[in-house]
Amino acid sequence: MLKNEIFETYDQYILSTYSRVPIAFVKGKGMDLTDVTGKKYLDFFPGWGVNNVGHCHPKVMSAVRDQIGTLIHIPNNFYHPNQAKLAKEIIRCSFPGKVFFCNSGAEGCEAAIKFARAYGHEPNVVHGKASRHEIITMTNSFHGRTMGALAATGQAKHQNGFHPLPPGFKTIPFNDIDAVKAAVNDQTIAIMFELVQGEGGINIASKEYVRQIRELCTQKDILLILDEVQTGMGRTGEIFGFKHYGIEPDLMILAKALGGGLPIGALVVKRAIADVFKPGMHASTFGGSPLVCKASLGTFKAIFADKMLGNVKKMGPYLIDRLNGLKKKFKCIQEVRGVGLMVGIQLNIEGKGIFEACLRHGLIINCTQGNILRIMPALNVTKKQIDKAVHILEKAISEVAS
Repeated sequence: MLKNEIFETYDQYILSTYSRVPIAFVKGKGMDLTDVTGKKYLDFFPGWGVNNVGHCHPKVMSAVRDQIGTLIHIPNNFYHPNQAKLAKEIIRCSFPGKVFFCNSGAEGCEAAIKFARAYGHEPNVVHGKASRHEIITMTNSFHGRTMGALAATGQAKHQNGFHPLPPGFKTIPFNDIDAVKAAVNDQTIAIMFELVQGEGGINIASKEYVRQIRELCTQKDILLILDEVQTGMGRTGEIFGFKHYGIEPDLMILAKALGGGLPIGALVVKRAIADVFKPGMHASTFGGSPLVCKASLGTFKAIFADKMLGNVKKMGPYLIDRLNGLKKKFKCIQEVRGVGLMVGIQLNIEGKGIFEACLRHGLIINCTQGNILRIMPALNVTKKQIDKAVHILEKAISEVAS
């Protein structure tokens, strides 16, 4: 199909749930995307954080090709080896527990909410109290678009038009331990947050904040739920972000990069409480299919065999250093912040124009919250690619700021 034919077909047949950029991509390899006209782009925001190992990584593609001719899908009331192997690998890399597989971060969040509510009704864990149901979440958080995940999300702009939302959520300021302590009451069953708020603007939880929440949750038998949909799978330089903090959550939500480009989500639950979910209490038709589990195993293999975590620990500081160089040059840059290769540039002007200028020059980044440029290249990014991206970004800022 020609470019205009693609656009017209979208307009006629696809719901307008996205503000789409007028580019149609047909091929991706590594850090590069090619559109229908043959123009190439350097992708520094691959798939909204899905393609952590780059587009069409050989180890992921090999796993998919091997599986797709053998078995694609079976119901979850039967066993298959790929789901067993993947669950074992996730637990090996995280903490002793069990895994529920689904298809997205929002579904993982919904599973976490249901698990917390079920835990709050367990008589052996509420110590004689009435059942608990309230979940504390944070301002500027983002947990997904389904109704439960939307109610947990601490941004009114995403909730407008969908009220009444499911009750039982309390949203408080992020990185404020006093607000957490004040919010906890005898109805609190869980505290859920992102270690680095991605869509919220690359806001990073402090180590002391996370440590104190962990202590509070342990003292009061409250579940600590970490949404690692973006920080998981090596994005921060550790395979999962919580490893930077010296704590373990009770529940962890995974998705995005877990499948190397294929849709998969997961809820990881600490072993001591895993039996709260019993047969029939929750399910996902496509969750953990043989195909997506094999792709995920290929993704883990790519991250570890290609030593991508080490690369993130080198390239993350290098990228931030290069961006701080731009900060010295341009007054419109207020702050550069990030962990690993999850980086935000806070501006004192609107960022949309810079995002669009970058696209014109062949660089894909993201603008969130109106004035924060979000940069999340694949974990195997090179210095040469960072230098090229920063050069394009400098040109784009020069055009817009002038």
